[in-house]
Amino acid sequence: MKKNWIIIALGVLLVFAGVTWTLQGIDVMKGSAMSGTTLWAVVGPIVALAGLVLLGVGVARRRRVGR
Repeated sequence: MKKNWIIIALGVLLVFAGVTWTLQGIDVMKGSAMSGTTLWAVVGPIVALAGLVLLGVGVARRRRVGR
């Protein structure tokens, strides 16, 4: 049961980081060395997608255990 919360928390963290990196990469969030850098505009959505997958896995396991 504790592992599910860890997976969900890690998923949320990855989604947050991915969205932040994407916004910095496309130069919406300024003031960082990452701002306006294409690398972060590409890596950000990949990390956010991985976070969403982890969220889905964590929620599915939590529902399965709850039955």
